[in-house]
Amino acid sequence: MIESISTNHQLKSLNTFGISATCKLFYEFKDINSLKEILSSDIIKNEPIFILGGGSNILITKNFDGIILKNSITGIKIISETQDHVIIEVGSGVNWHEFVLWSVEKNLSGIENLALIPGLVGASPMQNIGAYGVEIKDTIEKVFFIDKKSKIEKNLTNKECRFSYRNSIFKNDLKDKVIITKVIFKLSKHNLNNISYGAITSELKATNKVANCQTICQAVINIRTRKLPDPKDLGNSGSFFKNPVIEKKQFKEIQIQFPKIVGFQHSKNHIKVAAGWLIEQAGWKGFKVGDIGVYEKQALVLVNYGKGNGEQILKLSKKIQESVFSKFNIKIVPEVNII
Repeated sequence: MIESISTNHQLKSLNTFGISATCKLFYEFKDINSLKEILSSDIIKNEPIFILGGGSNILITKNFDGIILKNSITGIKIISETQDHVIIEVGSGVNWHEFVLWSVEKNLSGIENLALIPGLVGASPMQNIGAYGVEIKDTIEKVFFIDKKSKIEKNLTNKECRFSYRNSIFKNDLKDKVIITKVIFKLSKHNLNNISYGAITSELKATNKVANCQTICQAVINIRTRKLPDPKDLGNSGSFFKNPVIEKKQFKEIQIQFPKIVGFQHSKNHIKVAAGWLIEQAGWKGFKVGDIGVYEKQALVLVNYGKGNGEQILKLSKKIQESVFSKFNIKIVPEVNII
């Protein structure tokens, strides 16, 4: 096992920004036993640890002076079912979009709106990923993980995960303390047809399709493909910033000056504002400096045109935050993890 740890490992191909950086030590774990083994190894005893998934939600700003553990725990299996639902166990190293495609192939509904979101299954509960009116908390039953200190496998129910908008216990109380190993999902045998977001309805009409899990999945793929660049062609991490949630009173005040501000009802007294609209109105859409910039088709996406580095992208993100706050008095914060 020790022999399979590599040193000064290049991370360029392992992050979707395509940023060139190295880590002191690197190890890929493919099951729970190999994960427990590496965590118990003396060689990493005093090393900082970073868990790497699909590399789609990170911005690397410097070489990592510690060990990066690459999650490659695979496997999708049905563990039980009823007349209406199916319970599925999924390895945390499974590609998220591949799991979505697997579910719609089996006519299971619940996650089709989350098609083409980059990353691995293990990241989905951490971020409480969401898109087009659906959040992953709506389908998660349990999350299994290894406690880094005790090396014991534990699990939390949906309620215990404390899900909220792009947030969970894994980003707060359990941050850097656990490694997610598998997630249990509950999907429906009946089409849920969540098309509350207008873009899906428009896409279905344009393609003359009736709503079901397959057509909704394809509609989302079509929309996302038009809006977002493929990291294979242009380095990016998808949406760089979270959509800010503000009080309804503040939204109405801003609406007086900016009638076209885009917002969605988040709760009784709160509105979720489209961060991409804010950034675009602040003049950043299509901005380019050197080898980095803001995507010309979607202001929410920061891009690396080739040889940009993490420090440059971080600096740009801070300038965007400052200008949005100056114009709208709204704070936007990164969705990506900065290391």
